[in-house]
Amino acid sequence: MQTFIVPTKFIFDGVFKVQAESVEQAVAIVEDSCGLVRGGDIHTAGLDDDTVDWEFDRHPEKIVMIRL
Repeated sequence: MQTFIVPTKFIFDGVFKVQAESVEQAVAIVEDSCGLVRGGDIHTAGLDDDTVDWEFDRHPEKIVMIRL
């Protein structure tokens, strides 16, 4: 029996709906305050529901990086 390393990516696609004065401010809010932790949930740190909402699939796309 051998051990093989198989690089794999999991990709969650979705959107954050952000109330902001400009697209630049909206991008900054998402970069600074929105995230996801494995085993946790999508979170919006320090933002209220009127500022940001999100919509993501529950199951990610799985990409295995080695093809035979």
